[in-house]
Amino acid sequence: MPTQNVASEQTRARLIDAAGEMFAELGFHHTTVRQICQRAGANIAAVNYHFRDKTGLYTEVVRQSMRAARLDAVRAAFDQNAPAEEILRAVIRARLESLRSLDLGDWHFRIFAHELAKPTPAMNVVVNEAIRPLYSRMCQLLGHILRLPPEHEKTRLCAHSIIGQILFYAFARPVISRLAPEMKLSATQLDQLTDHITDFSLAYLRQTNRNVKPANRRTSQTKVDG
Repeated sequence: MPTQNVASEQTRARLIDAAGEMFAELGFHHTTVRQICQRAGANIAAVNYHFRDKTGLYTEVVRQSMRAARLDAVRAAFDQNAPAEEILRAVIRARLESLRSLDLGDWHFRIFAHELAKPTPAMNVVVNEAIRPLYSRMCQLLGHILRLPPEHEKTRLCAHSIIGQILFYAFARPVISRLAPEMKLSATQLDQLTDHITDFSLAYLRQTNRNVKPANRRTSQTKVDG
C-alpha cells in the first residue's frame, strides 16, 4: 500500500511538472490533457483521479507557481513587531528578494504571466489564496501610516503604487536589462532598491498624513492588525 501511495504521488508530481511546461508554452486553451499525459508518461485516468479535469490540473499548476513566488517571507515581514514604517521596508525588501529569485524562463513565472495576460477561472484562486490576504495586510499597514481606513480610496491607491513599483522589477526585467544593463538585482542593488522604493513612498505617505482632515482620520485603531 505505501508503495502504491508513493507511485501515485510521483505520478501526480510528474503531471504537474509536465502541465506547467505545456501550459507555459502553449497556454491553457491550446494545451490538451493528452499532450500533458504523453509528456508525463501517465494515462488520462490519472488526471481525472488527481485533479478531476484539465481545469483542476491547471488550477493546481497555478497554485504551484504562487508557492514558487516565496510569499511566506512577505507574510513573515508583515508579522514583525516593529513600527509601521520599518514593517513597510521589510515587506518591500522581502518581495524584491522573492522576485530576484525568479527565473523568467521558468514555467512558474510564465504561467503567472499567462494568467495576467489572459485570465482563466484559476485567477480567482490566485487572488483569493495568495494576493488578497497580502493586499489586505498592505492596506492595513498603509492605513495605519496615513491615519486612514484600510478601505479608503487614498489608502488603496497608495498600495497600488507601491506594489506597482515592486512588480516593475520583475515584469519589466527584459526592458530594464536593455535600458540599464548594470541593474542585475545583486544583493547591494536590492538594498538600494528597497531604500529607494520605501523612502520614495514614505515621502508621499508622510505628506498625505499631514494633510489628512481630522474627520477622515482613523481613531479607533492604534496598531496594525495581524
